[in-house]
Amino acid sequence: MALPIVYREIIDYLYFMNLRDLQYIIAVANFGHFGRAAQACHISQPTLSGQILKLEDELGVRIFERVGKSVCTTAAGEEILVHARRAVAASEDLLRCARASRDPMAGALRLGVIPTLGPYLMPFVLPRARRQLPATPLMLVEDFTDRLIEPVLSGKLDAAIIASDPEKPVLTSELLFEEPFFLIVPRDHALAERESVAAGEIDPQSLLLLADGHCLRDQAIELCRQAQPDDSLADMRATSLPTLLHMAAAGYGITLMPALALLDKHSLPHSLIAKPLTGPHTARSVRLVSRSSNPRRKAIDALAKLIKTSLPPEIPQLSA
Repeated sequence: MALPIVYREIIDYLYFMNLRDLQYIIAVANFGHFGRAAQACHISQPTLSGQILKLEDELGVRIFERVGKSVCTTAAGEEILVHARRAVAASEDLLRCARASRDPMAGALRLGVIPTLGPYLMPFVLPRARRQLPATPLMLVEDFTDRLIEPVLSGKLDAAIIASDPEKPVLTSELLFEEPFFLIVPRDHALAERESVAAGEIDPQSLLLLADGHCLRDQAIELCRQAQPDDSLADMRATSLPTLLHMAAAGYGITLMPALALLDKHSLPHSLIAKPLTGPHTARSVRLVSRSSNPRRKAIDALAKLIKTSLPPEIPQLSA
């Protein structure tokens, strides 16, 4: 049977250079430092530098520019690194594919999750996953969306749970559920007596936001800009959802919360009340993204189904 083109490509690659050398240049590019890269690769710095110099001589181009202790990637090096990462990821896929052919459900599944979902979704998912997928333990990495996409692309993560469109055609994206937003206001606020609040009624200048890097911040800004495009936003920023609630409780403003973060009755301070929102952009789409070529596809699909059936009744569910 013919090998898929991506696997033939890696085999052709390895005829000409050592896979280990590709791992070395990737490490140097990631760390921007020869010493730290050598430490991560468990070799001495002279050995690492010598191997990279040898590779550069074989290719006839400089991959890195060395300025004192700093390391910069050359234009040619950037192109080489794209192929090197693909080659290393494909070689790892070969090993995973061999293991998966024996049992695709066996072995840990490396899963990324964003911080505004991890603490609130995973308590529903993890116990059930341990019972229903005993041969597939979940290894979690919590980080911002932008920092999860590249590890999924490179094969360091098998999948990631995010709440925005990854905009990467090589990734498979499965919609898990739609999570509505709630407006959090003090009990003496003018909107506190309302059954629901239209997005256009939110005062952008009083809206507390998460810090840069959180997709929920971008979604809150989009909601306000769609409703009131000419109004400026407040510049109060927090690093987590609980901090936003503490700031709102202290009288610094109002904020938005995704539904899962409000399921614990103790999560909302007594001085605050949550109001449903109406209008466009008042919910976020939670997705499971992975590479279509990932050999653990059966395990990833099983996880997606498990997540959908693990949701509490307060969250709208899709058919499993």
